[in-house]
Amino acid sequence: MEHRQIPRLGRAVSCVGVGTWQLGSDWGEVPEADAIATLEAALAAGITFIDTADNYGEGISEQVIGRVLANHTADPPFVATKMGQLGPQEPAEFTRVRFRQWIAQSCEHLGVERLDLVQLHCPPSEVFEHDAVYEDLDELVDEGLIAAYGVSVETCDQALTAMAHPHVATVQLILNAFRLKPLERVLPAARAAGVGIIARVPLASGMLAGRYDSSTTFSADDHRTYNRHGEEFDVGETFSGVDFETGLEAVRRLAPLVPAGATMAQWALRFVIDQPGVSVVIPGARNAEQARANAAAADLAPLSGDDLAAVRSVYDELLRPSVHGRW
Repeated sequence: MEHRQIPRLGRAVSCVGVGTWQLGSDWGEVPEADAIATLEAALAAGITFIDTADNYGEGISEQVIGRVLANHTADPPFVATKMGQLGPQEPAEFTRVRFRQWIAQSCEHLGVERLDLVQLHCPPSEVFEHDAVYEDLDELVDEGLIAAYGVSVETCDQALTAMAHPHVATVQLILNAFRLKPLERVLPAARAAGVGIIARVPLASGMLAGRYDSSTTFSADDHRTYNRHGEEFDVGETFSGVDFETGLEAVRRLAPLVPAGATMAQWALRFVIDQPGVSVVIPGARNAEQARANAAAADLAPLSGDDLAAVRSVYDELLRPSVHGRW
């Protein structure tokens, strides 16, 4: 597994990580034994980066990771968590007092004394503009409660605002073949500043795995059912904000690019890995087989220039009109 250095973080991480939203909530039920087996398979496959959040299943995801960490004390994986979605989404909520509360709870769930990385979890845009927020986070680093901090964002403008602050170590954003806008300004700026890019939703909520069709349905407790129009949170988190039928057509056009011996999901992950400036891509997984298959995407050959041009062509024709200006 290739590892990539993040200068502001001061360490390297595997280029493929594992996202754990699926193991907590919003994707249908995943039994705890399956969740633990998924994480153990990811680690065995060479993944060293786990992403989570305090609101995934109201702490379930962090608690499962904590049980896994207890079995890997000699060489623990790097765990990035997120905070800020448990309370009202008001800028006044993002204070030093609240940060301490959220961090303490995550430490308890994970069974650690200090968080490797804590990320502001897609707060209102005004939060990114307040210097006091970053000063408070700097103080928490100085006190040893967190080793580093970053941000998770919905828009490119939020990312650019945050990374202008010198101690923001990472930016997490949606990046995939359906969401190319970050390639224009955000990734070049991150490379220049030494900021890590954590690419989330790389398979567009599973759409880019190539297994869905017009008859596909999802359970009632799956965000791909109840958030199609942004009813519960930003619609960009569900299928990357792409209309379902439009996404299916894009997948049909991209499918011929997948090389023999690879799955479409692996090809889509390789596309993200190949983007200059990406530090780690964090696909989710619901079982050990998926975790191993995701890790194997790092072994694929980089995409050709023709393939990259084809992705851009499909994006420009089908997807740009609905997503490019919004995020």
